[in-house]
Amino acid sequence: MTDTYDHRPAARAGRVFAWCAAAALVLGLFATLWVGVRGGLAVTHLTAAQRAVQDAASDIDDPPTLAPVLSTVREETSAARELTSDPIWSLAETLPWIGPQLSALAVTSATLDDAVSDGLGPLATAASGLSDEALRPKDGAFDIEVISALEPVAGTASAQLHTATAELSAIDTRSLLGPLRDGVTRARDLVDTAANSADALHRAARLIPTMLGADGPRSYLVLFQNNAEWRSLGGIVGALAQIDTDGGRIELVDQASAADFPPGAEQPVVDLPAEVRDLYDTRPARFIQNVTQIPDFTVGAPIAREMWRRLRGRDVDGVIALDPVTLGYMLTATGPVTLPTGDELTADNAVPLLLQEVYRRYPDPAQQDAFFRAASAAVFAALAEGRADPRELVDALSRAASEDRLLLWNADADDQAVLDDTTLQGTLPTTDATRTTFGVYLDDGTGSKMDFYLHPTVDVAWCGPDSAALSVTLRNDAPDPGTLSPYVTGEGAYGVPVGEALTGVYVYLPAGARLEERTSTTEGVAAGFAGGAEQGRQVVKWSVQLAPGQQAHLDLRVSTPRTTRIDARVTPTIGSPAIGNVVEGCVAAG
Repeated sequence: MTDTYDHRPAARAGRVFAWCAAAALVLGLFATLWVGVRGGLAVTHLTAAQRAVQDAASDIDDPPTLAPVLSTVREETSAARELTSDPIWSLAETLPWIGPQLSALAVTSATLDDAVSDGLGPLATAASGLSDEALRPKDGAFDIEVISALEPVAGTASAQLHTATAELSAIDTRSLLGPLRDGVTRARDLVDTAANSADALHRAARLIPTMLGADGPRSYLVLFQNNAEWRSLGGIVGALAQIDTDGGRIELVDQASAADFPPGAEQPVVDLPAEVRDLYDTRPARFIQNVTQIPDFTVGAPIAREMWRRLRGRDVDGVIALDPVTLGYMLTATGPVTLPTGDELTADNAVPLLLQEVYRRYPDPAQQDAFFRAASAAVFAALAEGRADPRELVDALSRAASEDRLLLWNADADDQAVLDDTTLQGTLPTTDATRTTFGVYLDDGTGSKMDFYLHPTVDVAWCGPDSAALSVTLRNDAPDPGTLSPYVTGEGAYGVPVGEALTGVYVYLPAGARLEERTSTTEGVAAGFAGGAEQGRQVVKWSVQLAPGQQAHLDLRVSTPRTTRIDARVTPTIGSPAIGNVVEGCVAAG
């Protein structure tokens, strides 16, 4: 029989299938090429944008410089967004493995573009006319309206940038390729830096006009802490000043020293919480020198305000604390100032002149106080007269604030709330789901100025999933006591031999942490331990007495859940930072 079956339909079907397969292959190759090329171009644009964003973030404290930088940033992020938002790209995002890579790149591009367009861009436009000259006082008054005008747009920028940070943080980077993962992390960190800077600018634009008397006269008590005699927040309060403001004008209206206050009231001027009394007795509420012994400025500042009211009969609207190191930073902005004694106070000599030379030169405390008053008045005059470079002054105050050397408390609750979650409040360190923080506070027990020569070192580390360690090393580098003035050594007035230094070290464990072990070694007098608790934190007090050339070491182990970050807030001293060193592995004694 003859085969009469017609093969043509099957052949046609085969050809159609082949053409379809070929077309699919071509389309797949095209899509791959399309996505690959556009992805490579997007990465190039984002890399350029990130470099520019980094420049913008570092310059956000000088808003007029943002505009030209952000013009470039906006072009780069817009191009990257366009390259990663077409239908082919969106379809490819559904594919396994490669999809999350493409999605992460698209989200990063869109988020950066929104951050620039809706956050930094409007802020730069609003601040384009804000020059250094506009921030200097004219005819003795600061232009409050110029500063106030930044408040709403800085608030919007802060909110937008924090939203962008959250969106970038939500990207799951675990499955991403190394270079892409690093790029997403860099973008998140840069936007987070810009968000924090915008937030600081928003707070400043909201609070500074009020403090300058925009809504009526204001008055502030300034406490000058002396780092040569330690207290938890820096040093004893040795000098004070009252500054009044009104309509942008500032005036130094009064000064005093600790010697002007009664030599210790029998009864505290305010009631202290029982746990504070257990740790520090009632001294912080009886002696002006000790109001900064409590390591929470929101507790100590109202005490200083009440003491000033009793001394001068005036209620102030807020309290500011700073130290000679901060004055040195401020002198970088004002330039040197000349004192009535003929001395030139500079950024380089402020600390040794105010905390060392003055005691050698003037054995009489009254002469020392007069020198301190003259120094603070000279720096204030330079600021009031507009001699400070605004940008350098912002940098100086920002540095002081980051080192816990500049503290601010407002009697008005709304004004104080503007400072929430900032170091300016000087509150006890917080521990949360991402960060574990110790507090290490140093207090002199010698009644001298020997702390100029003491050097603390603080290290923190994780020892395991639920274990952390902290170590404190204290060294006395004082010279031969015979070369020091009796006022510096204390002359043994409180039972400590001349040249030696007695220090109380208060370690506040992270909230919820439990002490597991404590050990100490010392080349001096045997150390002693005490303790207590404050605001939900266990406190270990370590007392150590050292002669020149000696050192001591404290080692603590605590149980606390492991978090991403660990650190320690430390009393700001003359040469040591207010942040502990984070080290690898479990720190060990000795």
